[in-house]
Amino acid sequence: MNWLLVVAGAAVGAPLRYLTDRAVQARHDSVFPWGTLMVNLVGSLVLGTLTGAVTYGAASRFVQLPIGTGLCGALTTYSTFSFETLRLAETGAKFFAAVNIIASVVTGLGAAFTGTALAQAIWA
Repeated sequence: MNWLLVVAGAAVGAPLRYLTDRAVQARHDSVFPWGTLMVNLVGSLVLGTLTGAVTYGAASRFVQLPIGTGLCGALTTYSTFSFETLRLAETGAKFFAAVNIIASVVTGLGAAFTGTALAQAIWA
């Protein structure tokens, strides 16, 4: 049963990632991967908030399977981040590659921290 919950969440997260990435990237005339950065930030924020909600008893661990593992797992993408960073470096956009690494790590961690702090403020 647990795997079905993960599959259901992933079935929402994967197309949401694709559609969000395309919509965000279409608005920017740049080689920088704004779409991937955005889905990773949103996923980190959602996962941080969910983790905080479970920690403070506002959500059950049962909710973590479809939303945390399924939705956020399919929404976020470390492999695409890695590939796009490598592609930027290989095509001579080394500055953008470095910015992508720093921005992704710092803002991703910041979003997760913000989510847990938000959950603490609401449910603690």
